[in-house]
Amino acid sequence: MKTTGQITRTPSAASRRNLTTIPPGAGGRSSIATEEDAEAIRPFRVNVSDEELTDLKRRIKATRWPEKETVADQSQGVPLETIQELARYWAADYDWRKTESRINSYPNFITEIDGLDFHFIHVRSKHENALPILVAHGWPGSIVEQMKLIEPLTNPTAFGGSEADAFHIVIPSMPGYGYSGKPTVTGWGPERVARAYGELMTRLGYTKYVAQGGDWGAIIVDFMGVQEPKGLLGIHTNMPGVFPRGVDAAVLFGHPLPSDLSAEEKKACEQLAHSGSEGGENKFFYAFFMGTRPQTLTGLADSPVGLAAFMIDHDWKSLALISRSFAGVKEGLTRDDVLDNISHFWFTNSGVSASRIYWEVVRSGISFFDVKGVKLPVAVSVFPHELYEAPRSWAEKAYPNLLHYNKLPHGGHFAAWEQPAFMTAELRAAFKSLRSPVSATCRC
Repeated sequence: MKTTGQITRTPSAASRRNLTTIPPGAGGRSSIATEEDAEAIRPFRVNVSDEELTDLKRRIKATRWPEKETVADQSQGVPLETIQELARYWAADYDWRKTESRINSYPNFITEIDGLDFHFIHVRSKHENALPILVAHGWPGSIVEQMKLIEPLTNPTAFGGSEADAFHIVIPSMPGYGYSGKPTVTGWGPERVARAYGELMTRLGYTKYVAQGGDWGAIIVDFMGVQEPKGLLGIHTNMPGVFPRGVDAAVLFGHPLPSDLSAEEKKACEQLAHSGSEGGENKFFYAFFMGTRPQTLTGLADSPVGLAAFMIDHDWKSLALISRSFAGVKEGLTRDDVLDNISHFWFTNSGVSASRIYWEVVRSGISFFDVKGVKLPVAVSVFPHELYEAPRSWAEKAYPNLLHYNKLPHGGHFAAWEQPAFMTAELRAAFKSLRSPVSATCRC
């Protein structure tokens, strides 16, 4: 069967509300009254006020700075020179309206799932046999991180591909992130988000689709692979959960490793152990902090420079890349790329709410990097500056239906953002064998 281009929008009280401004929190259950309205898909536009823009610049300029670090590397965190140049550019030269216009150039929607509003971008290809794909972001990512994939995936003939490479793309914002609702109760861990994403694709009318993720998105699509929602054909991950049970915990807590690891497997352990900082002293300090005390990060809601410093200190390789970009080196990410994402967090006041998924995972005991038990077809792309380079030996054991494994020459943790051309090529290759005529009558 061929896909249909028919688009149906369900009218509801919610869809008639003024949705041109960012919802202030949008947490908990919405005021939608009927079951039909509860499944409504409502159009959405971003519209940050001039007053908010003025307030942002005022706050940046009023920053009280600390003294310079006492070391010549990144072992104490974000260098003062980097964050001061970021702040200068943010206040003086950066233009949020360009990003706002780019977001609004794509169809944006909100729908309620499991009592929470989910925001998503949904772009359908003009090619009728396109394969639907859900692309899942992580922290400190957002829809901004994934938008570079939209045109190459939906319009492949303009980006070196053929009609047979086309995708319909859905990019949701995680709960507590961006324009999605902020949970007012506990329980929104990655397994629940995975179920919601499966429901989203069903609600959109997709009967066959694939999913891709990095960072939290990788964990979420792993759980989608475990849950096997109706219609999911396979997943792609650029941060595969391949560590054997207990090995990632041994790495993170400095416990002895198994004695039978290969050289490639030992290398992956060493890379993960040293990802948190240049010298390896701090293993993902931000994750442990957000996992235990997210509400203590109140300052992220009050200081844009504080939010920026916290967000760019994800791992030492990414921080080095960002530092180079603000020093004028052109590679991977631009200054505007970095500030597009940070500004998105600032205007949606997502610094604290985005942190709570770490707390949920710590409470549940879920491991970040170990095997989840996916049986569906899986594609793995290994980028050299990721937290670890997943060994093929582990990938084959973790994903018994491994249909694609490839090591790339460039790119790091935020692969879609840093190297969209490589990621596009990987997704085309990864899912080629899963393509078949796809039936869907979309609701938006």
